[in-house]
Amino acid sequence: MATIDRGQRETTGVRHNTKEAHTGAVSLAVLRIATGLLFLWAFADKTFGLGYATTSQNAWLNGGSPTKGFLSRVDVGPFAETLHSWAGTWWADWLFMAGLFGIGVAVTLGIGLRLSAIAGTIMMALMWVAEWPLDRTTAAGEPTMSTNPLIEYHVIYALVLLALAMTAAGKTFGLGERWARLPLVEHHKWLR
Repeated sequence: MATIDRGQRETTGVRHNTKEAHTGAVSLAVLRIATGLLFLWAFADKTFGLGYATTSQNAWLNGGSPTKGFLSRVDVGPFAETLHSWAGTWWADWLFMAGLFGIGVAVTLGIGLRLSAIAGTIMMALMWVAEWPLDRTTAAGEPTMSTNPLIEYHVIYALVLLALAMTAAGKTFGLGERWARLPLVEHHKWLR
């Protein structure tokens, strides 16, 4: 059996680590693109009424409100009345749709991941508050069907967005490196 000297072992280890790093970067890129497309799908369905969460007659382009259905049905938590008052307002509709579109485009392309992580985390926190998974029953005494009061899908989406931003996941299969070289982004690192 041939012996491997220390230099060969280190080289093999570097290749192994490089392969793992590449696999990790590709995995994060796939997660990033899938997450971005998740936001873009929600935007498209609410805009055009593709018949999944939003019917064509309730599409934003047909005069429907992207926030009215969800927020008017909030029946749990201490903010229910406030959220009811926001349901269907022009500013809530525009902020929600701009958020879905902006976060979706940025995350899919791998640009502005820090800003989209902040915006997405705020959006997910507000949606968590609207569903208020801490309550077991609604105001009418019906079960909320909450499966976990703390770690539920809005929290997971926020954590994914933060992880993508912290790992510069836009560099693989994305425009993150080009974006980072723009003079405005070089001067304002928070835009990465």
